[in-house]
Amino acid sequence: MTPGSGLQAGLKNRHLSMIAIGGVIGAGLFVGSSTGIATAGPGILLSYALVGTLVVLVMRMLGEMSAANPTSGSFSAHADRALGRWAGFSIGWLYWFFWVVVLAVEATAGAKILEGWVPAVPQWGWALIVMIVLTATNLVSVGSYGEFEFWFAGIKVVAIGAFVVIGLLAVFGVLPGVDADKASFGNLTSHGGFLPHGPGAILTGVLLVVFSFMGSEIATLAAGESENPQQAVTKSTNSIIWRIGVFYLGSILVVVSLLPWDDASIAKDGSYVAALNSLGIAHAGEIMNVIVLTSVLSCLNSGLYTASRMAFSLGERGDAPKAFARVNSRGVPRTAILASVVFGFVAVFFNYLSPDTIFLFLVNSSGAVALFVWLVICFSQLRMRKIIQREAPEKLVVKMWLYPYLTWATAALIVGVLVYMLFDTEHDGRQTVLLSLLVAAIVLVIAVVRQRLAAARPAPVAESPADKVTIG
Repeated sequence: MTPGSGLQAGLKNRHLSMIAIGGVIGAGLFVGSSTGIATAGPGILLSYALVGTLVVLVMRMLGEMSAANPTSGSFSAHADRALGRWAGFSIGWLYWFFWVVVLAVEATAGAKILEGWVPAVPQWGWALIVMIVLTATNLVSVGSYGEFEFWFAGIKVVAIGAFVVIGLLAVFGVLPGVDADKASFGNLTSHGGFLPHGPGAILTGVLLVVFSFMGSEIATLAAGESENPQQAVTKSTNSIIWRIGVFYLGSILVVVSLLPWDDASIAKDGSYVAALNSLGIAHAGEIMNVIVLTSVLSCLNSGLYTASRMAFSLGERGDAPKAFARVNSRGVPRTAILASVVFGFVAVFFNYLSPDTIFLFLVNSSGAVALFVWLVICFSQLRMRKIIQREAPEKLVVKMWLYPYLTWATAALIVGVLVYMLFDTEHDGRQTVLLSLLVAAIVLVIAVVRQRLAAARPAPVAESPADKVTIG
């Protein structure tokens, strides 16, 4: 590929495999699961299963479209073609906004851990260092991003895999040298039952865990820079069921089996630390800090990559400044990366200057974007299937199950979650949805106005041969 002509295929198969596996494991799984357990008890497993099923179905739809047409814009590019320019513009910019806010959230979370280890450097200093290092990594080449993510995601995968294996051995009473007196599958029902707070807590649990699944779609964006995009998309789509089953359902099952769901240590220390402490594993807190920091760095690394590639795609389609679509000699969209990280730096600044006002607004106003993205994927797939069948049916190598009925059912479930959030005042669900809808409405108005202005412009008149003057 000639320099400056576009993105380069710098991601190897092992990079894509680990990005696909690690993309579904966010830091939210480690940090936020204790709140979900306290809210729904062991029934939180049903909340994770419900959201996991939703993600599997959405990823199947996205896989169908992306296998037929791999692109760095992924669902935004598909929405552009299937639903209209307004849809691709709106969901692309909302997704970009979501990830640049995530950069600030994760940089702050990582800085807190690092400050605990090296207090001589202030928290804002660590946030700055982390952002600079990962920006440099993304600016070098897509291969360097892939290599960093390979190791970050690898640590997460090994850690959770080991946690599940060790935990299950303890529950079955066959872990040598460990006296896990509280460990038993009986914990699932013995403390107020499987649903101690009633069936309604399952949906409340859904609100608390749904956002920890964001990131599973990153593999479809990264596939555009791999050696075999179609194969990469197909593989990541087909493997998502076991990834969610093992990493989410498996690890949470271990937590609520090792300890009663209402054990005070879960709320105090966090679910995974409490579970490790119950096994008598020394320095459990520090071990989890290392794993959480790795997850934070992984999320930052992928977030910057994802935001920049979405900005690049928007630039290519004329929905962002043309500079965003320019790449350097190594195939890196430098302007798109720098623009994304600048917004991330600004958000970090607001996190220290005004954490309870401006930064809180940024976080809440991007909170429901995951659900908006999934909803757009559903409607895009309904239209795109017909387009692919008409133009290139041989490209349907991945197919959505029970089309179109399961697609409609998935869309209805997503709308149901959004409506339920509107009635949730205890966990800020209503505020999150209303602020996210406000931002979405603003972006949508901009998209529609742009489209109408473009349509109103007179088309350039082609010069006819008779109009040309030949100078001899």
